[in-house]
Amino acid sequence: MSANPSFFAELQRRHVYKVGAAYAVAGWLLVQVVTQVFPIFHVSELAQRIIVLIVITGFPVALVLAWLFDLTPQGIVRTGRLPASGETPAAVRERRGADHRLNYALGALLLLALAYFAAERTLLKPAHPAAAADAAAGKSIAVLPFENLSDDKSNAYFAQGIQDEILTRLSKVGALRVISRTSTASIGSRPENLSEIARRLGVDNLLEGSVQKAGDVVRINVQLIRAATDDHLWAETYDRKLDNIFGVEGEVAQAIADALDAQLTGAEHRAMDQAPTRNAQAYDAYLRGLANELRFSSDQDYFEARRYFEQAVQLDPQFALAWAHLSMVKSYLYLNGFAHTAQGLAELRESADTAMRLQPELGEAWLARGYYFYRGLADFGAALTAFEQASKRLPNSAEVSAAIAYVQRRQGQWDAALARLREATQRDPRNVSYWIGIAETEGALRRYADAQALLDRALALSPESIGLRAQRAELYQKQGNLDAAQAIFDAMPPSIESADHVQLSATQLFYRHDYGRLTALLHRVLEKPDPNLSSQLPGLYSMLGAAELFGGNRAAAQAAFAISKARALELRSSGVDTSDLSCNLGLTEAGLGEREAALEEARHCVQLSSGDQWQSAADRTAQAMIEALVGERDTVLTALPQLLALPNGLSAGDLRFSPVWDALRGDPRFAALLAAPAQTVPAGR
Repeated sequence: MSANPSFFAELQRRHVYKVGAAYAVAGWLLVQVVTQVFPIFHVSELAQRIIVLIVITGFPVALVLAWLFDLTPQGIVRTGRLPASGETPAAVRERRGADHRLNYALGALLLLALAYFAAERTLLKPAHPAAAADAAAGKSIAVLPFENLSDDKSNAYFAQGIQDEILTRLSKVGALRVISRTSTASIGSRPENLSEIARRLGVDNLLEGSVQKAGDVVRINVQLIRAATDDHLWAETYDRKLDNIFGVEGEVAQAIADALDAQLTGAEHRAMDQAPTRNAQAYDAYLRGLANELRFSSDQDYFEARRYFEQAVQLDPQFALAWAHLSMVKSYLYLNGFAHTAQGLAELRESADTAMRLQPELGEAWLARGYYFYRGLADFGAALTAFEQASKRLPNSAEVSAAIAYVQRRQGQWDAALARLREATQRDPRNVSYWIGIAETEGALRRYADAQALLDRALALSPESIGLRAQRAELYQKQGNLDAAQAIFDAMPPSIESADHVQLSATQLFYRHDYGRLTALLHRVLEKPDPNLSSQLPGLYSMLGAAELFGGNRAAAQAAFAISKARALELRSSGVDTSDLSCNLGLTEAGLGEREAALEEARHCVQLSSGDQWQSAADRTAQAMIEALVGERDTVLTALPQLLALPNGLSAGDLRFSPVWDALRGDPRFAALLAAPAQTVPAGR
């Protein structure tokens, strides 16, 4: 051997390569054991992280030691420099012996790594969904509304909050199948026919409970019942002071899991054991906020929820769960135009980041993070990643499934979104919003028969739902069957004036050119507008302007359009710049005769939603409407065939009845479009 070997040859002589390879394989195996096995024995995450960091930082140390020392029959000795005359025969034999020992060690480690790799994909591989369903047989459960036994009936929020917190803990157990709260909300606390209730919900077990709060003392009674036999599998009474109630939901959920023989992972055990807060006032504010969030009959409920969640985190800044719910409520309000400003977005981000920083393994924190990316930034890729992380920690959550679906819909993954929404209905079968989500998606794909069949099925489950009936009416409007839509409106209670109902009723009157009744409806709504709904006022005034314009009252139309524009510009000056606002402003300017401003606003609107396939279709339709109103005939007639083929684009009913297109009706190209059948988007899109 040369007396002056190269650096790489010296690395080989000193066994640095093989020591590095052996360390890398051994370290990888150790990390797998730490992350997969330690949670079973409740070893803390901090200890796991420390071990992983030690393994990583130990790698360069191992290389340095391999360079400096040799393991010989005489023990560990300092590696000597290569003599000028080269290695002696004895040194060569000794080095080769060390080579052989390292080869054996490395081979053994590689065999262990291969064995683990194979086991992970066979023995340790998560069960196939069908196998998982078999394993969960008998382990399905619904938590019925808890009875409020307090003398003060205003404490109903407290009973509801305790129920929902127990339900939330149970939903984090992958071995159970847990029905979401919405599907049980309309059921009484102590229904008579338990077997029928269980059959309707598709579960084997029901949990009944009651909460009695008197002063600072709380009594919680719970009993687990096997519905088919009416056997009481487990029951318990918990008497706690308010300042010692924290964590009782976890105790109840753990006892239920034990009664149903559901095996918990280490992470699930930790989720059960962790009390959300130790501050009684913060917890009370959180439960009040949760009651408003869960009720959600109008946007006002979310404003109230936000107020209570803000109180909770002020009282306990370490309350991660309250931060997560605060973030989710803020994200909804932001998406729908409330506090849709740079400051509002910054506050939304702060809430989501705080929840994640305080409790990075909290499923709700990942859900809040996903909503921040989805509703706040329209970053659908990052949102999907966060929601998938939430799904791992909340395996029974219908909301997570729906959130993933709505992101996939924005990405144009239509059938994947439908599959996720159907998954949500399995976890929360009586939740009307998920059935509406499926129907509006099928309707956007112009698969109207499928959509109507789903709504009929949902109405059989929830015949009192105004939302489902309104959705049926909208589907008929899209198909151009105004008589069928009107029959549904006529059967609705006259007192109903929700935002969706007003929108659909206005559309019906607009399509029928009944401008007198339309203006009367809008004047009634605008007479006493909700101050929290300022973001909707430009659209309502713009609709009023259109009704007056097509009704022949040009002066009234100009007045309404002027108010609409002023309201829109006020919102924009506050930092709101959504595609909805922009498109509406463009339509308003078209109504005012401001041609160039309207066309520029239309282009801006479409640009804002260019990465959102759900919203961009509606915005491109609005752009065509603006162009039609300012006389861009050829441009509109070129765009209409594309819009009629685009998912969530222009509907045949709108093309047939909307007065916006009246100026085009004498053109043969427009007549050909009316005669063509509606284009259904095929499955697999």
